[in-house]
Amino acid sequence: MKKWILIVVVAGMLGWAVFDFIDSNRNAADQTQEVTEEVEEHTIGLEVGNMAPDFQLQTLTGDDVKLSDFRGNRVMINFWATWCPPCRAEMPDMEKFHQDKDVVILAVNLTDTESSLEDVENFTDEYKLTFPILMDTYLDVANLYAIQPIPTTYMVDSNGLIRYKAFGAMNYDLMVQEFEKME
Repeated sequence: MKKWILIVVVAGMLGWAVFDFIDSNRNAADQTQEVTEEVEEHTIGLEVGNMAPDFQLQTLTGDDVKLSDFRGNRVMINFWATWCPPCRAEMPDMEKFHQDKDVVILAVNLTDTESSLEDVENFTDEYKLTFPILMDTYLDVANLYAIQPIPTTYMVDSNGLIRYKAFGAMNYDLMVQEFEKME
């Protein structure tokens, strides 16, 4: 009989230890997730919810533009090249989007991949683009944003957080839809 009591007590203690271990891991995981979500909002990175990496480039017209200068505005960052058929296809929609909505568009041209600067100027004239064309001469920003494929687009909210990213061409309706989700 004493043997059975001892077995029941040991089994009970073992059961309690297992329960306590699992419960403490669950609490630790919940706390870790809360801290991660809190920190993630301020982590610089390329995922939705991360702070968009800051950069500075010169425009086609020679002005210096820095992403952080547009804090407080919703920004669309688009990486493109003149020789890219999907990039060509989305440009009229981007221009319409720029005209219709209060959005900052930073069109980052992968200048190092172009045949000449004249190609970019002709492209801009042909499509009558009115938003800034940023020249990524050495692909520093394209590398910072790990761009592949093009076009690639990031929608950044007024706090500088990435709210949407698209690989490939976007159409006008998708641009508007994602823009309106941002603050």
